Amino acid sequence: MQGIALSLLVLVLGRPSAVAAQTSAVAGDICPGELGAQVDAIANRPEFGRSRWGILIQPLSSSTTLYSRDATKYFIPASNAKLLTTAAALQKLGADFRIKTSVYSGENGSLYVAGRGDPSIAEPQLKSLAQQLKQRGISQVNELIGDDSYFQGSAVNPNWEWEDAQAGYGAPINSLIFNQNAIDLLLSPQDLGQPLKVTFAEPKLANQWQIQNNSVTVAQNESEFIEVGREFDRPVIRVSGQLKVGGEPESAYVAVVNPANNFLQQFQQVLAAEGIPVKQALVASASGNLNQELATVESPPLAELVRETNRESNNLYAEVLLRLLGKVTDKMPLQQEDTGVMGLKELKTALTQLGVNPNSYILADGSGLSRHNLISPEALVQTLRFMANSPAASIYRQSLPIAGENGTLKNRFNNTPNRVIVQAKTGTLSGVSALSGYIEVPNYEPLVFSIIVNQSDLSAAKMRSATDEIVLLLNRLRRC
Repeated sequence: MQGIALSLLVLVLGRPSAVAAQTSAVAGDICPGELGAQVDAIANRPEFGRSRWGILIQPLSSSTTLYSRDATKYFIPASNAKLLTTAAALQKLGADFRIKTSVYSGENGSLYVAGRGDPSIAEPQLKSLAQQLKQRGISQVNELIGDDSYFQGSAVNPNWEWEDAQAGYGAPINSLIFNQNAIDLLLSPQDLGQPLKVTFAEPKLANQWQIQNNSVTVAQNESEFIEVGREFDRPVIRVSGQLKVGGEPESAYVAVVNPANNFLQQFQQVLAAEGIPVKQALVASASGNLNQELATVESPPLAELVRETNRESNNLYAEVLLRLLGKVTDKMPLQQEDTGVMGLKELKTALTQLGVNPNSYILADGSGLSRHNLISPEALVQTLRFMANSPAASIYRQSLPIAGENGTLKNRFNNTPNRVIVQAKTGTLSGVSALSGYIEVPNYEPLVFSIIVNQSDLSAAKMRSATDEIVLLLNRLRRC
């Protein structure tokens, strides 16, 4: 699922065509000396009179500046923060690093499941564990104990907004993760005027949740949007919004309440299906009771986790990477020290070693969902350039969405007169739009750029449109 960060869980489903302003850029090459005036002409439009722009554009090969606007100032980066998190993870953990989940034998017919934060675990992985246990001769389990203690600290960042913590993109981060700690829903239009049909991807969950459905099916000429949230103190999911009659169903996600219990419940059901009944399941620390390792599964390599993080802007993956950094710190952490806080310290150490100015950013999380994050365009451009010269250069760059092709840039820059070769990370919060990455310019040299809009009352579409106009200017650069 995408980790698009919105301050309210509102999915706008009108599917606008590629940014209209892309076609408004005047054709013809421009000289580097003309770039500043043309970028200013976009950023200084009256509609942006109350907005803040932070921009830095440089050649990839050097720190020569082609254009700078408040490039050393702090901005809320939204998901551009993932560029720093993934860079640090590749530097510190290596592209081949994998996360291991193990099942150990305990006393009196008990089994311990030791989670280490693998965000990719779904039913196939649980089935593999169950089959390995069956091959080991396990026929029943007296106690299935989930050890959720690998990551210490709050599962939900205290700096996240209330609405975000309800949403699938703001799911809690813990050591035993199943289906990205989210409940998948499918919302389908019915007859005109009727509520949307709400279907659980896991049918058995329908008996565990109450649906407050205030949605409606509307006429073809009306707009579409969905709002989904949940109560914090009881199992109630709220659905509102509207879809067009005869239209396609839309997916939505809400965060689970008790992720470790959810993991155990799912594993218990999978074990039962394999003929291994479980008498009791509970969450508890193993505290030295682990005996023989009976079964294990591993995550995809870190290179794939980084690609999911950046290309699909997956918040949960980013937060897991941050906590993994906290586990590999050279300093011995205290038993109860927050793993995410340790991860932030290790992230800064890794990026400082890479060459990034440690005073050019302040992070509160790994995903960019927090509005307490502050990053300068300078920090993002430095990270992108230094990673381009690192051993992980190709893996890092290939993790970014490609304009007009995939990820969060699939529907951008795909309606332009000339092909635009952009690999960049998007970022969206209400009032915030960011795009930072690389562009291959046909008649110039490769560039690295960061463009951030903050404190705007405009729609995300309008902010993105202006940002894309600036990128299209870069695509027209030539030596002169």
